[in-house]
Amino acid sequence: MDAAMASGGLQQSFLQPMGPVAQEQATHLMRVVGITMLVILPVLIGVPFILWRYRYAKPRGDYAPEWEYSGKLEYLLWGVPIAVVAVLASWLWYSTDKLDPYEQIGPEPLQVQAIGLDWKWVFIYPEEGLATVDELVVPVGRPVELTLTTDTVMQSLLIAPLTGQIYAMPGMTTKLNFSASRTGEAEGENTQFNGDGFGRQKFTVRALDRADYKSWKARSGGALTLDDNTYRILRRRTVLAEARGDLGLEKIAAPIVMTLGQPDIFQQIVAKYHGGEAERLGGTGLPETGASGAER
Repeated sequence: MDAAMASGGLQQSFLQPMGPVAQEQATHLMRVVGITMLVILPVLIGVPFILWRYRYAKPRGDYAPEWEYSGKLEYLLWGVPIAVVAVLASWLWYSTDKLDPYEQIGPEPLQVQAIGLDWKWVFIYPEEGLATVDELVVPVGRPVELTLTTDTVMQSLLIAPLTGQIYAMPGMTTKLNFSASRTGEAEGENTQFNGDGFGRQKFTVRALDRADYKSWKARSGGALTLDDNTYRILRRRTVLAEARGDLGLEKIAAPIVMTLGQPDIFQQIVAKYHGGEAERLGGTGLPETGASGAER
């Protein structure tokens, strides 16, 4: 079986943040953990202490069978949880507003279009005239605006070290705005189960400094062009290595880089679900199987 893309030494958690969005998520988690300790620690410490202090073998304290109310205790038992919930709610409101995925986090973001397929991701760089399969390359320090759709069932994209999760659906678009603050490699994935190849629908995210990003652009492209015919092959229900084989490339789990043959191909894929030319670009029905004729 082909090795799955990503995993190995790739960062896979927002606790290893590579950008401001994941950093805010990690900070929010630490704030939540800290405030909830105000409730949890007294219980963890107090229960064992009470069991020991008032143990049956050596009882202590006053026997007060008629005791039933303490104002101080009532204020403590109700006041602390109310304060904790209020603080948590305010912090959640703040972080949710700050991390709005549709809000650009800086001027002139790099425009990238993502298409979810069975079982791979196609990324289109309209400004650069490039497209990749299962590899997203971004420059450090420049905001990125990722516009998503899917040409199959509903999918969910997550790049935990860089940004949060958002759904993509056929005929619709959603957005994620993020940026990388340091170089490195991370794992992206589809978190919505969509068939046999779901476990291998992962991709690599590479954050490069500006000089390396320019070099990557300069040497990318090549023999393959993303056009109607190439896209029909990519739309088949195949994982990355099988798609490479169908395209006449070496059958390994390595990213594909192509020249963008049709600048508006992303818009055409969305439009074919709204009265466009539905038979083009692989149609709108269930994707075909791979060249072997059997679903994996």
